[in-house]
Amino acid sequence: MRKGNKIFYDMLLLTGANFLLRLAGMSFQVYLSSRIGAAGIGLLQLVLSVAALAFTVGSAGIRTCATYLSAGELGRGNGGNLSGVLAGCCQYSLLFGGATAIALWYAAPWLCEAWIGSRDAIAAVRLFALFLPVKCLHGVMTGYFTAVKRVGSTVVVAFLEQGCAIAVTFALLARWAGVDSGQSAFAVAAGSCAADVLGFLLLLALRPKTGQRGSGRTPYGRIFRVSLPLALADTLRSGLNTIEDLIIPRQLALFTGTVNAMADYGMIRGMVFPVLMFPAAILFSLAELLIPEFSRCAACGSKNRVQYLARQGLRAAMLFGLCAGGMMFALANALGDLLYQNRQVGSLLRLYAIFVPMLYTDALVDAMCKGLGQQNANARYNTLTSFLDVVFLWYLLPKLGLSGYAVSFAVTHLVNFALSLRRLIRVSGIRLAVGKPVLAAVCAAAAGGVASLLNGVLPAGGCYLVLLGGLWYLCGIVDRSDGLWLRKLTGGRY
Repeated sequence: MRKGNKIFYDMLLLTGANFLLRLAGMSFQVYLSSRIGAAGIGLLQLVLSVAALAFTVGSAGIRTCATYLSAGELGRGNGGNLSGVLAGCCQYSLLFGGATAIALWYAAPWLCEAWIGSRDAIAAVRLFALFLPVKCLHGVMTGYFTAVKRVGSTVVVAFLEQGCAIAVTFALLARWAGVDSGQSAFAVAAGSCAADVLGFLLLLALRPKTGQRGSGRTPYGRIFRVSLPLALADTLRSGLNTIEDLIIPRQLALFTGTVNAMADYGMIRGMVFPVLMFPAAILFSLAELLIPEFSRCAACGSKNRVQYLARQGLRAAMLFGLCAGGMMFALANALGDLLYQNRQVGSLLRLYAIFVPMLYTDALVDAMCKGLGQQNANARYNTLTSFLDVVFLWYLLPKLGLSGYAVSFAVTHLVNFALSLRRLIRVSGIRLAVGKPVLAAVCAAAAGGVASLLNGVLPAGGCYLVLLGGLWYLCGIVDRSDGLWLRKLTGGRY
């Protein structure tokens, strides 16, 4: 099978799996919101934010390192060295993950009292600490499987993990937690930890053997050289993100128009954003596959293929982001009523739908930069914009409320996207035109504006897709060559 076909079919497999997994996750989030309310969702999001920071510190950049080094060995034809890479990554993960778990366990009471604002969350935070080393090892195995292109195995394991997480969480919610937000957070933590244990054991059992002899050496030097800069930058950025999450309810409470700051925070983070990023499963699947592909091409010196993949990836991300963003703009009120019976969620979804094309494209740009060895540059950009986010939120939320959050979100994400895109253009050598992207955006805005006047998901959605497709075809944004390219990817003939 040709490389293009392989990437395409792997992307389809990952996309289908991610859609189902995200659908299950979002459905469960809707169920939780109806059970514990927006304020309970806000508390849960704060606990998950602390757990995410702990995972970032504990994993210390090792997942990206495992993918990058493993793909590089395969690109140079040294498959026998993969076992040494994997062993070193696991040892590194246990060292940092174990130390972080101990720190989190003892810091949990202080974190919950001083920052999260509820002692009810202590048990959930400590449960995450107990299973943190396993989660870090799971990240190593996931990165390794991505590099060796075992997409089918990771998809099966992901489904089993999601099923395990939902089953454990639902059982605890139904039989024990009730509507208590602290106990609900513990139930979610228990489901997540159980899924990590199951996923790690399955990936370990399914680990492919290369059948090649290697040097037998564990590349500790390369692991530390790749991981530690990522670890420092990722930890700083994740720490800033967690600080951002923790200060949002506090600073929102200082705004005179705020009624329930925790509920407002839960509405944005736990209700609007999951819907906003749901269609991104397609691009996240492509991004996951492009990291090792770019790494292999760079190792082999295939500059033409790097440029081809970069151009096609950017175009696909831009068009898909415009399509998804316009669709959510048109369906915002209907989705708010359908999912949460809350019109304010719909209003917020319509506001943030404007940023979807930039968010989706930025995700793919970051992946391509990582594949080309620009992890440190990406980490610097992410750290800078996270710091700006904290500063803006600290000063804007008490004065503007949720409008201040929107301003901070727009500015910092635009800065991050501009810096990352500039880096990709520089290292890949591609040239970009702005005419067609601007025209495509105007068409999407026109179609979204007309469709938003209709009521109902199906009428508005159908109208938007028909108008957008027609406008893009008439303006030459898409044409017959796109269909021929897709046929080529799927193995068809011209």
